[in-house]
Amino acid sequence: MTKFALYVPLEAKPGKEKEVADFLKSAVPLVEAEPGTISWYAIQEGPSSFAIFDTFDDKAGRDAHLNGKVAAALMEKITAGDLFAKKPEIHKLDIIAEKSPNK
Repeated sequence: MTKFALYVPLEAKPGKEKEVADFLKSAVPLVEAEPGTISWYAIQEGPSSFAIFDTFDDKAGRDAHLNGKVAAALMEKITAGDLFAKKPEIHKLDIIAEKSPNK
């Protein structure tokens, strides 16, 4: 069972929704190269609201992801200040139950 997760809500600046969606889609190859990231989802919650949700078997996998290329690319975009309305908060979650096709 995956035991740990991250949830990162993202708010696009007005007019930057497509760029945020494209940025999130571009992260897929980077995440695929992370063996400790069990699942990774980029979602759109509303017209300008997006989020990242990913899962990990252990804290080491989660920490590796937080120190990996996807996190670095996200931090670069945040620092540039051109896509996001505010700095996103990273929520570290514990998974208490799951239903997975791989189990």
